Amino acid sequence: MKARIPLILFAALGLGSSLTSSYVHYNLLKNPSYSSFCDVSATVSCTQAYLSPYGSLVGVPVAVAGVFFFALVLAIAALSGRKTPQAGESAPGYIFALSTVGLAVVLYLGYASYVILHAVCVLCAITYVAVIGLFVIAGRATSFPMTSLPTRAPGDIRRLVSSPAALALAALFAVGGVSAIAAFPREGPVAAAPPELPALTDQQKAEIQRWWDVQPKVDVPIPSDGVKVLMVKFSDYQCPGCGVTYTAYAPIIAKWTATGQFRFVLKHYPLEPECNPTVSSTVHNASCEAAASVVMARRRNDGSADKLEYWLFTHQTPMLTPDQVKDAARDVAGIQDFANEYAGALVDVRRDADMGTALQVRQTPTFFINGRKLEGGQDPRVIDTVIGLEMARAK
Repeated sequence: MKARIPLILFAALGLGSSLTSSYVHYNLLKNPSYSSFCDVSATVSCTQAYLSPYGSLVGVPVAVAGVFFFALVLAIAALSGRKTPQAGESAPGYIFALSTVGLAVVLYLGYASYVILHAVCVLCAITYVAVIGLFVIAGRATSFPMTSLPTRAPGDIRRLVSSPAALALAALFAVGGVSAIAAFPREGPVAAAPPELPALTDQQKAEIQRWWDVQPKVDVPIPSDGVKVLMVKFSDYQCPGCGVTYTAYAPIIAKWTATGQFRFVLKHYPLEPECNPTVSSTVHNASCEAAASVVMARRRNDGSADKLEYWLFTHQTPMLTPDQVKDAARDVAGIQDFANEYAGALVDVRRDADMGTALQVRQTPTFFINGRKLEGGQDPRVIDTVIGLEMARAK
């Protein structure tokens, strides 16, 4: 099979990129302070893609699915023609069929990334190129009508079953696939507490100060109420990064609030056009309902808003629905008339989103600490150091 080497090369390219993507995605979920090497800017960002609702399909991380897709194609291409000429002839057809499905998936993911998320994921783009290459080469190399592939399959399966090595490889694929998916962290419940991290050295603190001093500073139209440090967070309840920072920063916020000289303010910035006109496409389809439900709960001033906020962040899934949010608002916060209160609450949510737009918020979460802008969050130790620095300067 003349196309064997190009097919192997494209499959190896896709496999390498998918393995790297899986590594990055895994660390993003396990370690709130992890910084991906492929995050170049707010637009060129692997994190934006992996932690979005499109980072997984039917509960399976896209990167992990890519590993097994390319590994399977690589195995077919590498083993083709080693036993019989018939196997070598059939191999491009199987790869073409697989890459047709793969092409449909990458077109969907590419649309989600470039059109909906407005993010460029370099590693994802490499896998897209690999799939397209496999599709074109396998299509040209297939020498029989694809409609005859089902009739060829029984014979090829018999040859597969007769080979102990092939059976072992198939078993390895099955066990490896199930194990990898089971071991991969889920994007749902947020961890109860951040991991204990070693204290920063004086040199690291000095570097943080130099970095902090060059961050952009703007006028945030929120009163400080006389405190020395005002921290504002623009957030979306379906945004994984917002959930991670909610948990990771909670002890820091509590510590500094207890001083009486620190104020934390949450502002809503849902990535949904219904309540955020700046957003052109729906990224999170229940984020307006989630933000509005917290507004309703805060108006009651009975502590239910904090409980509802905790529920929302610990039940984060890409498939969270407006109806599920309404049920939680009723069961957790006692909101019995969601439909009638929704329009009024949405006014407050839109007001927050408009403020975020005026402050050039481009992603969630975005923080402002005494006016200095910080996109996406940072290691909790960095946040603690920055707040301490602003406290000292205020004195």
